[in-house]
Amino acid sequence: MSRTHVRNRFVLIGDLALIIVSVLGSFALRLDVSQLPYYFPAALIMCFVALAIKVPVYFSFGLYRRLWMYASTNELRLITFAVATASVLTSGLMLLLINFNLVQPGMPRSALGIDWLLSLVLIGGSRFALRILAEQTSHARSEKARRVLIVGAGDAGALVVRELQRSSPLNLIPIGFLDDDPAKQRHQIYGVSVIGKIEEIAVILESQRVDEVVIAIPSASGKVIRLVNDACRAKGIPSRTMPGIYELLGGKVSVNRLREVDITDLLRRQPVKIDNQLIGANLTGKRILVTGAGGSIGREICRQVARWSPASLILLGHGENSIFESLLELRENFPALSLAPVIADVRDAQRLQEIFKLHQPQMVFHAAAHKHVPLMEANVEEAVTNNVIGTRNVVSTASKFGVARLVLISTDKAVRPISVMGATKRIAEMIVLDAAQRSGYAYSVVRFGNVLGSRGSVVPRFKNQIANGGPVTVTHPEMYRYFMTIPEAVHLVLQAASMGQGGEVFMLNMGEQVRILDLAEDLIKLSGLEPHRDIEIEFSGIRPGEKLREDLWEEGMQFEPTQHSEIFRAAEEEKVDGAGLARAIEQLAFHAHQSETESLIQTLNDFLPSGSVRSAPPPEITSLT
Repeated sequence: MSRTHVRNRFVLIGDLALIIVSVLGSFALRLDVSQLPYYFPAALIMCFVALAIKVPVYFSFGLYRRLWMYASTNELRLITFAVATASVLTSGLMLLLINFNLVQPGMPRSALGIDWLLSLVLIGGSRFALRILAEQTSHARSEKARRVLIVGAGDAGALVVRELQRSSPLNLIPIGFLDDDPAKQRHQIYGVSVIGKIEEIAVILESQRVDEVVIAIPSASGKVIRLVNDACRAKGIPSRTMPGIYELLGGKVSVNRLREVDITDLLRRQPVKIDNQLIGANLTGKRILVTGAGGSIGREICRQVARWSPASLILLGHGENSIFESLLELRENFPALSLAPVIADVRDAQRLQEIFKLHQPQMVFHAAAHKHVPLMEANVEEAVTNNVIGTRNVVSTASKFGVARLVLISTDKAVRPISVMGATKRIAEMIVLDAAQRSGYAYSVVRFGNVLGSRGSVVPRFKNQIANGGPVTVTHPEMYRYFMTIPEAVHLVLQAASMGQGGEVFMLNMGEQVRILDLAEDLIKLSGLEPHRDIEIEFSGIRPGEKLREDLWEEGMQFEPTQHSEIFRAAEEEKVDGAGLARAIEQLAFHAHQSETESLIQTLNDFLPSGSVRSAPPPEITSLT
């Protein structure tokens, strides 16, 4: 028999005694001492009646199927209804017995009401006494109990405190809450006081003995979590992020109990905003073509563009599965939008001409590119044909068919490139800028840093490693990168498309570079775990083509603000030697088709004096993060 049933058996036995005490007590309270012997037979009859009625009624109300150590206001209502029902039935039967003279005449009927009140007090009191006893037992802690500070005095924080108070095996004592709500300051929740605001955590950790900090705010921003973690790290105090009950029930926490991390939590700045009015004026009613529409950036461009009701949206991509997935998503969310899925390779110039002739796009977002640095170091020919030849084909075809606006998606790795990928993207930038100078069209370049959450980027890789229990692999402890979210990157692209007049290089104000090691530690902490304790971090070494830090501009280049407060552009338009560029592209195309890797590297180095491309691919690529 389970402990629950044993306990409820004792509860039943206790109720039998309490029912008798209630009946006898009602007579004792109503009558004088001298009258008690005369009405004792009536009291006995009422005891039998009460036992016969009340116990089955209590059973029917489920009073013996409860764990009373968890009693709450719901159980109080249940007890009230059960006792009232049982007392009404008992009173009704007693009144019948009195009317048929089966009980001494003159029995005080007020004793029936007193019995109801006594029953409510005794039955309810006995249940809540069990809860109080359980809480007192759980409060008995050893002297070695760890003192826990709870960040967040909301529902999740209250649940954490109740669990700590009930679970003696945890050996944790909640000593206080931190919360920014002024109305909660100096108030208590389950006997635990709100002792300050979250921003005061460093002072509180200094002034009080705290062994552990629990962040009990499931919706906490990265800024709040980082503030708490930094303060704890400075004092050497462990911290953890607890998922709330609503996250667990809502499926926002996976079965391995990792907190679902919002990508924006990892940014060390506020996400950039966009000028919707300016963007809408350039997209609404236009025929728009997106290359690489199945990729992370390309798909997000399609999502954002679709909001502005273009005349048509052409989804061009090389992978049929990714284009198909993009198409299904857009059709579901924008059923009235004219969509044209096109499977094509940007390296096929003839195919591109047929596509432009058929769909007559008025604006092009060129997102198709090979982007993975280590893979392109081992596949130089593919990087050149796709990123350089493919871009030349798209830009020349757009110019031929009179496309008024084109935006190239570029990267900070194109600045003073040392990788094949960066060098090919730098030449792609020059192709667009040269076309803008020659044609006068509004062709521009958007350059940004690493994108959080894109396919193959560090965040999905880190999250997968964390889910598998680690270790998380970081290339170098002093590796830094600029980061932005996918929506931010696309906002910048759309903004540039609306502001570009031709030949501009745009860049987002991305704040300070983020150390990859800090990013990994943040992601582990935001997942509710402790780096170097729950999840190990290992260093795999810098890969070919990588820098410790990236640059946003060429050395000595000046930049100026735009009408958008978070976007800058090069102060002077870059003058591209069109003839020299054309010769370099032809040489690259020839060497690529001949698979002459060393000649490709030499041509890239010769044409890009600011770059220093080296090709030394390892026999096997052991690290992708």
